[in-house]
Amino acid sequence: MEKLQVISPVDGKVYVELDAHDPHAIDRVLERAKKAHKAWRTVSLPERMPSIQRFIDAFVESTDRISTELAWQMGRPLRFGPNEVGGTRERTLGMLDLAESALADLYVGEKPGFRRFIRHQPLGTVFVVPAWNYPYLIAVNSIVPALLAGNAVILKHSAQTPLVAERFADAFAAAGLPDGLFQFLHLTHRDTAAVIRDPRVDFVAFTGSVAGGHQIQKTAADRFIGVGLELGGKDPAYVAADADLAFSVENLVDGSFYNSGQSCCGIERIYVHESLYDDFVAQFVALTEQYKLGNPLDPETNLGPVAKKSGADLVRRHIDEAVRSGARALVDAARFPQTELGPTYLTPQVLVDVDHTMAVMIEESFGPV
Repeated sequence: MEKLQVISPVDGKVYVELDAHDPHAIDRVLERAKKAHKAWRTVSLPERMPSIQRFIDAFVESTDRISTELAWQMGRPLRFGPNEVGGTRERTLGMLDLAESALADLYVGEKPGFRRFIRHQPLGTVFVVPAWNYPYLIAVNSIVPALLAGNAVILKHSAQTPLVAERFADAFAAAGLPDGLFQFLHLTHRDTAAVIRDPRVDFVAFTGSVAGGHQIQKTAADRFIGVGLELGGKDPAYVAADADLAFSVENLVDGSFYNSGQSCCGIERIYVHESLYDDFVAQFVALTEQYKLGNPLDPETNLGPVAKKSGADLVRRHIDEAVRSGARALVDAARFPQTELGPTYLTPQVLVDVDHTMAVMIEESFGPV
C-alpha cells in the first residue's frame, strides 16, 4: 500500500502519513456512491436541506482543531484559521438560502397545449478535487451544491491538505448524512486519473493549476463528462487617479499578501496612475514592512510560510530574474530575519520597474511578491 506524506511548511518535517486507497477500496467507494445517489435523488430538496444545516453546525464545533491542522499542513497563521471556518459556514448557509430558487423549474414560455419548462436533474456522482490554499472554502463550493442537487460526492483533497477531507467526513457523519453519500479518497495522481475515467463518475470539479487543469480535461474528455475548472491567473489591480490612496494601499497590501500571497484571486501586479504612483509605492512598502513573518502557530504571526518549498523556489526565481532584468526590490530582507526559519519562509517583497518581458508580470507567482 502506497504512503502519502504531508511535509509541513512549518518545520520541513513529516506532519502526517496516510495510506493511499488501493483499487479495491476505490471500487467500494464508487459503488457505495452510486447506490447512495439512487436513494438520495428521490429525496425532496426540503428533506435534504436539514442534513446540510446539521453538517455545518457540527463543522463549526471543530474550529480549534481545524485551525491547528491548517497551520501545520499549509502554513496558515493560527489566528486566521477561524476565518476559513466562518467563511465555510457563511457560504454553506448562503447556498442553503439559494437552493430552492436555483433548483426550481425554469419556465420557458407559453405554447398552446404544452407546459414547457427546464428541470434540473442530479447527475449522479460528483468527484471533487480542490486545492490546498483555501482547502475548506474551495471544497465546500462544490460539495454542498452537489449534495443539495441530489448527487453523491467523492472528495479527493490535495496531497498537501488531506486531513481536510477527513474533517468534512467527520462533520457529515455527525449530521447523519445517509451512508455513502459523502466519501473521500486519498489518491495518487495515477489513481485520481483512474477515478475520473471510471463510468461511475459523472462530473469533476477541479481547482488548481493550469497544468493540472489540462490533465483533468484530457482525462475526462474521453468520456464527455462535465468538468468544472477553476485555475490560476495573474490578477491585476488598477489604482485610478481619483482613488482613495489610503484605502487602496490597505486593501491591495492585504490582497497581495494575505495567505502568504497564495490566493486564486490574490493581487499579483498593480498598475498605478502616475499622479499617485510615488505616494502609493511609499505607503505600500511601509505597510508591507509591518508584517510579522514567523511560525504560524505563534498567535502574533500574520504572515506564515508558503505551503511548499517548490512554491517558495518559484517566487525566489521570479524575483531574482526580474531584478537581473532591471527591476528593483524595495523591501530589505534584513527586516525579516525569520526567513532563517526554513526555506518556505519568504520576505514579502515589492518590485518596481518591472515590465511584461518578466515572468513575475505574466506568470502566476502564488506567493508574497
